[in-house]
Amino acid sequence: MPRPIQARIDLSALEHNLQAARRASGARIMAVIKAAAYGHGLLPAAEALGAADGFALLDLRDAIKLRDAGFRQTILLLEGFFTPDDLPPSVAHDFACVIHNAQQLAMLDSCPRRSALQVWLKINTGMNRLGFAPRDVPAAMEKLKRHTAVRDITLMTHFSHADEAAGVAAQLEVFDALAAPYRTARSLANSAALLRYPATHADWVRPGIMLYGASPFGPGGQPFGLKPAMTLQSRIISVREIAAGECIGYSGTFCAPAPMRAGVVACGYADGYPRHAPTGTPVLVEGQRSKTLGRVSMDMLSVDLSALPDACVGSSVTLWGEGLPVEEVAQAAGTISYELLCAVSGRVPLVY
Repeated sequence: MPRPIQARIDLSALEHNLQAARRASGARIMAVIKAAAYGHGLLPAAEALGAADGFALLDLRDAIKLRDAGFRQTILLLEGFFTPDDLPPSVAHDFACVIHNAQQLAMLDSCPRRSALQVWLKINTGMNRLGFAPRDVPAAMEKLKRHTAVRDITLMTHFSHADEAAGVAAQLEVFDALAAPYRTARSLANSAALLRYPATHADWVRPGIMLYGASPFGPGGQPFGLKPAMTLQSRIISVREIAAGECIGYSGTFCAPAPMRAGVVACGYADGYPRHAPTGTPVLVEGQRSKTLGRVSMDMLSVDLSALPDACVGSSVTLWGEGLPVEEVAQAAGTISYELLCAVSGRVPLVY
């Protein structure tokens, strides 16, 4: 028998969340499906998100998989091409490419065909990660407009504080001033900006985390009617009676203050559950709230069964998902929902 852990993926939730993004923005949807669709599986997620106007990802091989599977929408390579060797397959499969530095501009000269590339020029408006500095944007635009390989240009940026109190105003002001001279499509909004700042919607929005049913604002963020797509589930494989003063797990980081019952769950950090999740991280046992106890092991973790007398070997455990928002688990573990979803390991079956 296989281990009882699985990640159950509700594809209808992806469809639901895509429609929520469309209603909220009214713009064309560039569905972000990088990192195997945030851990949900590239091709099944793309199929569920098939009504999107485009897909954004990083890996050229993954983009080719989409084309080979029959997806005809715009496919955007979010970091563009890395060497001149990436240009021929990008042209052959009609991928749109982000250009964010002078080296990529130079590589365009090796493009194998005229008017072949859709280019998304990335502007650094304050994120200070990728993109042309504001002072370099006019020269980059002039080169792209004259370049024989370029078919059309979209201007884009990325917000660093859209999910925080600082907001987007300063970056939006920089972008709008730089984009004003050009009659070209624009793309600014990630999930947080899409949901909170209508002024950023422009021509294309780029929802990511919201498509998978998690709020970009974490626990306490407005729900926006999103439905969680992934539920990470397992079962109890052992039950122990713990005497007062006895400790659980490596290094004995939790010691029982009184006699209690503890269950061992078939899930650990090799499955993608965060090792740094402390005692008290929420779980559901047969739909009832409980908490983790002690240190997470490679293949197991312990949960409190003291208030759950009917829980036993075989009882179901929800680590996050339906009934337990991944944002809540992430907050308890000192991380973000993005990391938890993307970290689910390859040994965990995805069940659609």
